[in-house]
Amino acid sequence: MKYCSECATPISVRIPEGDSLPRYVCNHCGTIHYRNPRVVVGCVPQWQDRILLCRRAIEPRHGYWTVPAGFLENDETTREGAARETREEACAEVTIGSALSMTHVVHVNQIHLMYRAQMNQADFAAGEESLEVALFRRTEIPWDELAFPSIRFCLESYFADLDRDREDFHIQDVRRPMHPTPPAGGDS
Repeated sequence: MKYCSECATPISVRIPEGDSLPRYVCNHCGTIHYRNPRVVVGCVPQWQDRILLCRRAIEPRHGYWTVPAGFLENDETTREGAARETREEACAEVTIGSALSMTHVVHVNQIHLMYRAQMNQADFAAGEESLEVALFRRTEIPWDELAFPSIRFCLESYFADLDRDREDFHIQDVRRPMHPTPPAGGDS
């Protein structure tokens, strides 16, 4: 960030009065421009004994599998965002259930919040950000081709809760970047 979005004059990085962290501060109007973590929302859509996964058509992690998820938009709740992302990436309608997992992805300043969800019907298709979309039984999940640690964590938590007949909320911290390796048979 080089210029203030309020008055278009140059900004500098300094600790504002009454704060303890360096911030982008406008040299002219004094507006403080906070850079806070971005929120990613998604869900684990279930249809009978299978869950819906999407193979990513975009970077990062093009060609890897994920649950439908993406950045939360302004003016929507996290549940609305999770349902919207499922429509956009998998062309599927879901009923969002309980919160499943939250991952603090510290090295990229993100928070990933995942929900349980029921598919309203077995209709789905690849959206613009998906190469393909498919239903998987637990034994069929491509564990070695999952896009992110937060997705592995949410799926492991999901199945552990199924085994215990519970719906707990699980929290994880990830402080390191993944080392990219192309998926078997993927397009990366």
